[in-house]
Amino acid sequence: MAPCVHPEVSILDSIVIGAGQAGLSSSFHLARLGISHVVLDADAEPGGAWRHRWDALTMRDVHGVAELPGDTPPPRDGERANVAVPAYFAAYERTHALPVIRPVAVDRVDDEGGTLVVRAGKREWRTRTLVNATGTWTHPFLPHYPGMETFLGEQLHAVDYPGPEHFIGKRVLVVGGGASAVQFLGALAPLTDTLWVTRREPIWRTDDFTPEAGAAAVALVEQRVAEGLPPQSVVSVTGLMLRPQERAAEALGAYAARRPMFARVEPDGVRWADGSFERVDVILWATGFRPAISHLAPLHLRSAAGGIQLDRQGRGTTAVQDPRIQLAGYGPSASTIGANRAGRSAAKGVQRALASQPTEAVQAEVVRS
Repeated sequence: MAPCVHPEVSILDSIVIGAGQAGLSSSFHLARLGISHVVLDADAEPGGAWRHRWDALTMRDVHGVAELPGDTPPPRDGERANVAVPAYFAAYERTHALPVIRPVAVDRVDDEGGTLVVRAGKREWRTRTLVNATGTWTHPFLPHYPGMETFLGEQLHAVDYPGPEHFIGKRVLVVGGGASAVQFLGALAPLTDTLWVTRREPIWRTDDFTPEAGAAAVALVEQRVAEGLPPQSVVSVTGLMLRPQERAAEALGAYAARRPMFARVEPDGVRWADGSFERVDVILWATGFRPAISHLAPLHLRSAAGGIQLDRQGRGTTAVQDPRIQLAGYGPSASTIGANRAGRSAAKGVQRALASQPTEAVQAEVVRS
């Protein structure tokens, strides 16, 4: 049976919320530092957000899965990503005996007399520090446009993408200027009629996406986080690239025919401000995600600018408002580019926070039952 903590008698040194890449990396580094902790994961099985990706997404299609600390990533082959990555994460948890408890869907985190109380339904855990690694997948962003509620066709967000075969014979409008939109068009345009709209003109990369380019992209996101602004995704600042599997869609004009955003949605299509109209059967919103951090609201971590300000000019993981809180997988670490580095940073931040707390605090007791 999974380990549990008796809330009346136990105060952990740290708790990690989330068992995706950033969460597992954080747990690994906490264990190496000898810091008692548990990892609370909302999913019933390992894999994080990767478990929920569409079946058609293969390891060849993903932008890359960075290796977890002390390990190597799964191969870039034709295996389904929602199978390969969860298997990789599961093996990693077993190999390193990471203390993951699942399923635990955290509702809120409160501060009670200097102790952080993590609540999930009727269960609760008490801790001196917290590493939040909940990512963005559970918080899809859907913008509002006039008339959306009148549309008689199908509307779905990328989080619910069922695979390309679902759309055969339908005219599909893809909304969004990120990598997911490019991938969807690459899969759909050879099979069915597509349209593409974005708020801004896409910026295309013609060079290789090197580690140096990745680091530069992360730095742009760090700047916003340092200022306490809501973070942009790393992908939003990397620019767009076409992979070999998207060249067929390019040849069909799927990308060149991009149009600016429409003004409103009507029952059978969308209309632009100039009065032009396009009939569509499906609106696929590839409009991204926002950090899944509503459970941290009772801690009042947000700055006046609307985001959570992090230390080290946005390069760290420690919340400036409360150094007991680490955010791994937030802002610059919300991609595999930065998740592993964030795990190490979060563990060091926890170590610093514990060192600054009174030495007479009772050591954590984890009871296995």
